[in-house]
Amino acid sequence: MNLETIKENSIFPVGGENVNYAQYFDGKSYLNMISMEQVVIGNVTFEPGCRNHWHIHHADKGGGQMLLVTAGRGWYQEWGKPAQELKPGDVVHIPANVKHWHGAAKDSAFQHIAIEVPGENTSSEWCEPVAEDEYNRLK
Repeated sequence: MNLETIKENSIFPVGGENVNYAQYFDGKSYLNMISMEQVVIGNVTFEPGCRNHWHIHHADKGGGQMLLVTAGRGWYQEWGKPAQELKPGDVVHIPANVKHWHGAAKDSAFQHIAIEVPGENTSSEWCEPVAEDEYNRLK
């Protein structure tokens, strides 16, 4: 799927280029914050081959993240586990304090709704990029 198709068919606006977090992404992404009240929700769109770096959503209680895949094809991987292919309709429940990454497949743009699960003493820690050779082994 190409980026223009996602932009034309997205239920929520794609938003502008994700410049505030660009240092934590390999490739270009777009961000539209849907909600900043009660629960933080963002519509994140990735160009083909774009993925975020390994990261952790810390929390003392509660916390974590949920991804609702809305378009394209992508990947999710937890540290030490194999990557999981993602397609529209998939839901990913990411527990607090789990190192992970997510992003587009090499040949497809990708979009998901990211929901920050409320918790106590939450923070995000950005880590190293996904190794290029490991990403390139994904189909």
